[in-house]
Amino acid sequence: MLGDVLLIADKHRSAAKEIVSEILKIAKPKIIICVSGESGSGKTELSHCIGKELVKNHNIPTKIIHSDNYYSTHPKIRNKWRLENGLDKVGINEIDWKNLIKNVHDFLENKISQMPCVDLVPDEVDMLTTDFSKIKILIVDGLYAINLPSDLSIYIDLTYHETKKAQADRGKEKSDELRWQILEQEHKNVISLKEKANIIINKDYSVTWKK
Repeated sequence: MLGDVLLIADKHRSAAKEIVSEILKIAKPKIIICVSGESGSGKTELSHCIGKELVKNHNIPTKIIHSDNYYSTHPKIRNKWRLENGLDKVGINEIDWKNLIKNVHDFLENKISQMPCVDLVPDEVDMLTTDFSKIKILIVDGLYAINLPSDLSIYIDLTYHETKKAQADRGKEKSDELRWQILEQEHKNVISLKEKANIIINKDYSVTWKK
Protein backbone atom coordinates (compact mmCIF):
# COMPACT_ATOMS: atom_id res chain seq x y z
CA MET A 1 0.00 0.00 0.00
CA LEU A 2 1.18 3.51 -0.83
CA GLY A 3 0.92 6.11 1.92
CA ASP A 4 0.79 3.58 4.76
CA VAL A 5 2.19 4.62 8.15
CA LEU A 6 4.64 2.21 9.78
CA LEU A 7 5.20 2.32 13.55
CA ILE A 8 8.43 0.31 13.71
CA ALA A 9 9.85 -0.42 17.16
CA ASP A 10 12.71 -2.49 18.57
CA LYS A 11 10.32 -5.40 19.20
CA HIS A 12 9.68 -5.69 15.45
CA ARG A 13 13.40 -5.63 14.63
CA SER A 14 14.23 -8.19 17.32
CA ALA A 15 11.52 -10.63 16.22
CA ALA A 16 12.55 -10.16 12.58
CA LYS A 17 16.18 -11.05 13.29
CA GLU A 18 15.11 -14.25 15.03
CA ILE A 19 12.81 -15.21 12.18
CA VAL A 20 15.41 -14.43 9.52
CA SER A 21 17.88 -16.77 11.22
CA GLU A 22 15.42 -19.58 10.47
CA ILE A 23 14.57 -18.38 6.97
CA LEU A 24 18.26 -18.65 6.08
CA LYS A 25 18.07 -22.39 6.82
CA ILE A 26 15.44 -22.99 4.11
CA ALA A 27 17.22 -24.52 1.13
CA LYS A 28 14.94 -23.58 -1.76
CA PRO A 29 15.48 -21.37 -4.83
CA LYS A 30 12.26 -19.42 -4.11
CA ILE A 31 10.80 -18.94 -0.62
CA ILE A 32 7.35 -17.73 0.45
CA ILE A 33 6.77 -16.21 3.90
CA CYS A 34 3.26 -15.28 5.06
CA VAL A 35 2.46 -12.97 7.98
CA SER A 36 -1.03 -12.64 9.47
CA GLY A 37 -2.56 -10.82 12.39
CA GLU A 38 -5.40 -8.52 13.28
CA SER A 39 -5.58 -4.82 12.52
CA GLY A 40 -2.84 -2.91 14.33
CA SER A 41 -0.93 -6.04 15.37
CA GLY A 42 2.21 -4.98 13.50
CA LYS A 43 2.20 -7.42 10.59
CA THR A 44 3.29 -4.77 8.09
CA GLU A 45 6.01 -3.50 10.44
CA LEU A 46 7.28 -7.03 11.08
CA SER A 47 7.22 -7.86 7.36
CA HIS A 48 9.16 -4.67 6.60
CA CYS A 49 11.80 -5.53 9.21
CA ILE A 50 12.14 -9.10 7.92
CA GLY A 51 12.50 -7.84 4.36
CA LYS A 52 15.00 -5.15 5.32
CA GLU A 53 17.07 -7.64 7.33
CA LEU A 54 17.18 -10.05 4.38
CA VAL A 55 18.11 -7.36 1.84
CA LYS A 56 20.45 -5.12 3.84
CA ASN A 57 22.25 -7.67 6.01
CA HIS A 58 22.11 -10.81 3.88
CA ASN A 59 21.89 -9.41 0.33
CA ILE A 60 18.85 -11.56 -0.51
CA PRO A 61 16.42 -9.93 -2.98
CA THR A 62 13.06 -9.80 -1.19
CA LYS A 63 9.64 -8.44 -2.15
CA ILE A 64 6.69 -7.68 0.14
CA ILE A 65 3.13 -7.75 -1.14
CA HIS A 66 0.09 -6.85 0.95
CA SER A 67 -3.06 -8.93 0.65
CA ASP A 68 -5.02 -5.78 1.60
CA ASN A 69 -4.41 -4.74 -2.01
CA TYR A 70 -6.45 -7.73 -3.23
CA TYR A 71 -9.96 -7.06 -1.96
CA SER A 72 -12.62 -7.83 -4.56
CA THR A 73 -14.34 -4.50 -3.86
CA HIS A 74 -12.84 -1.05 -4.45
CA PRO A 75 -11.83 0.68 -1.18
CA LYS A 76 -14.19 3.61 -1.82
CA ILE A 77 -17.28 1.38 -1.92
CA ARG A 78 -16.21 -1.50 0.35
CA ASN A 79 -18.10 -0.46 3.46
CA LYS A 80 -21.20 0.39 1.40
CA TRP A 81 -21.01 -3.10 -0.12
CA ARG A 82 -20.64 -4.64 3.32
CA LEU A 83 -23.68 -2.81 4.68
CA GLU A 84 -25.77 -3.78 1.66
CA ASN A 85 -24.71 -7.43 1.70
CA GLY A 86 -24.41 -7.96 5.45
CA LEU A 87 -21.44 -7.67 7.82
CA ASP A 88 -21.30 -11.46 7.98
CA LYS A 89 -19.68 -11.19 4.52
CA VAL A 90 -16.64 -9.48 6.08
CA GLY A 91 -13.73 -11.91 6.11
CA ILE A 92 -11.56 -14.29 4.13
CA ASN A 93 -13.88 -14.46 1.12
CA GLU A 94 -13.57 -10.70 0.49
CA ILE A 95 -10.08 -11.28 -0.90
CA ASP A 96 -9.56 -11.94 -4.62
CA TRP A 97 -7.62 -15.14 -3.96
CA LYS A 98 -7.48 -16.05 -7.65
CA ASN A 99 -5.52 -12.89 -8.48
CA LEU A 100 -3.31 -13.12 -5.38
CA ILE A 101 -2.46 -16.77 -6.09
CA LYS A 102 -1.69 -15.86 -9.71
CA ASN A 103 0.85 -13.27 -8.53
CA VAL A 104 2.39 -15.81 -6.14
CA HIS A 105 2.70 -18.28 -9.04
CA ASP A 106 4.29 -15.52 -11.13
CA PHE A 107 6.90 -15.20 -8.39
CA LEU A 108 7.56 -18.95 -8.38
CA GLU A 109 7.83 -18.98 -12.17
CA ASN A 110 10.11 -15.90 -12.41
CA LYS A 111 7.60 -13.92 -14.47
CA ILE A 112 7.02 -10.20 -14.90
CA SER A 113 3.77 -9.56 -13.05
CA GLN A 114 1.10 -6.88 -12.74
CA MET A 115 -0.17 -6.41 -9.18
CA PRO A 116 -2.75 -4.10 -7.56
CA CYS A 117 -1.48 -1.46 -5.13
CA VAL A 118 -3.84 0.73 -3.11
CA ASP A 119 -2.79 4.37 -2.74
CA LEU A 120 -4.25 5.39 0.63
CA VAL A 121 -4.17 9.13 -0.08
CA PRO A 122 -6.68 9.23 -2.99
CA ASP A 123 -8.04 5.77 -2.02
CA GLU A 124 -7.45 4.47 -5.54
CA VAL A 125 -6.04 1.20 -6.85
CA ASP A 126 -2.90 1.50 -8.99
CA MET A 127 -1.09 -1.27 -10.86
CA LEU A 128 2.49 -2.19 -10.02
CA THR A 129 4.83 -4.08 -12.35
CA THR A 130 7.39 -6.42 -10.79
CA ASP A 131 10.03 -8.64 -12.41
CA PHE A 132 9.97 -11.67 -10.12
CA SER A 133 13.03 -13.22 -11.77
CA LYS A 134 15.05 -10.83 -9.60
CA ILE A 135 13.32 -11.86 -6.34
CA LYS A 136 14.33 -14.82 -4.13
CA ILE A 137 11.99 -14.35 -1.17
CA LEU A 138 8.35 -13.24 -1.28
CA ILE A 139 6.69 -11.97 1.89
CA VAL A 140 2.89 -11.79 1.84
CA ASP A 141 1.33 -9.90 4.74
CA GLY A 142 -2.29 -9.29 5.56
CA LEU A 143 -5.17 -10.30 7.77
CA TYR A 144 -5.62 -13.65 6.05
CA ALA A 145 -2.22 -14.09 4.35
CA ILE A 146 -1.41 -17.41 6.06
CA ASN A 147 -4.35 -18.92 4.21
CA LEU A 148 -1.86 -19.19 1.33
CA PRO A 149 0.53 -22.17 1.03
CA SER A 150 3.97 -21.04 2.19
CA ASP A 151 7.35 -22.14 3.51
CA LEU A 152 6.89 -20.19 6.73
CA SER A 153 3.61 -18.92 8.23
CA ILE A 154 3.69 -16.30 10.99
CA TYR A 155 0.74 -15.39 13.21
CA ILE A 156 0.79 -12.34 15.49
CA ASP A 157 -1.26 -13.21 18.56
CA LEU A 158 -2.79 -9.82 19.35
CA THR A 159 -6.49 -8.95 19.09
CA TYR A 160 -7.94 -5.66 17.88
CA HIS A 161 -8.91 -4.88 21.48
CA GLU A 162 -5.20 -4.87 22.38
CA THR A 163 -4.09 -2.79 19.40
CA LYS A 164 -6.46 0.20 19.58
CA LYS A 165 -3.62 2.68 20.09
CA ALA A 166 -1.68 1.40 17.08
CA GLN A 167 -4.82 1.60 14.94
CA ALA A 168 -5.46 5.18 16.06
CA ASP A 169 -1.82 6.20 15.49
CA ARG A 170 -1.84 4.82 11.94
CA GLY A 171 -5.19 6.40 11.12
CA LYS A 172 -5.91 4.10 8.17
CA GLU A 173 -9.60 3.67 8.98
CA LYS A 174 -12.29 5.90 10.46
CA SER A 175 -13.02 4.84 14.05
CA ASP A 176 -16.77 4.46 14.55
CA GLU A 177 -19.34 1.80 15.45
CA LEU A 178 -19.25 0.27 11.96
CA ARG A 179 -15.47 -0.03 12.17
CA TRP A 180 -15.68 -1.93 15.48
CA GLN A 181 -18.26 -4.31 14.03
CA ILE A 182 -15.98 -4.96 11.06
CA LEU A 183 -12.99 -5.53 13.37
CA GLU A 184 -14.98 -8.10 15.35
CA GLN A 185 -15.91 -9.99 12.20
CA GLU A 186 -12.30 -9.84 10.97
CA HIS A 187 -11.17 -11.12 14.38
CA LYS A 188 -13.30 -14.26 13.99
CA ASN A 189 -11.85 -14.93 10.55
CA VAL A 190 -8.22 -14.21 11.43
CA ILE A 191 -8.19 -16.35 14.58
CA SER A 192 -9.59 -19.28 12.58
CA LEU A 193 -6.29 -19.35 10.64
CA LYS A 194 -4.03 -19.45 13.71
CA GLU A 195 -3.57 -23.22 13.51
CA LYS A 196 -1.97 -22.82 10.07
CA ALA A 197 0.98 -20.90 11.54
CA ASN A 198 4.31 -22.48 12.42
CA ILE A 199 5.54 -19.32 14.15
CA ILE A 200 3.55 -17.44 16.79
CA ILE A 201 4.46 -13.88 17.73
CA ASN A 202 3.30 -13.54 21.33
CA LYS A 203 1.72 -10.45 22.87
CA ASP A 204 5.15 -9.23 24.05
CA TYR A 205 6.57 -9.95 20.57
CA SER A 206 8.63 -12.90 21.73
CA VAL A 207 8.78 -15.65 19.10
CA THR A 208 7.41 -19.16 19.64
CA TRP A 209 8.05 -21.96 17.16
CA LYS A 210 5.24 -24.49 16.84
CA LYS A 211 6.36 -28.10 16.66
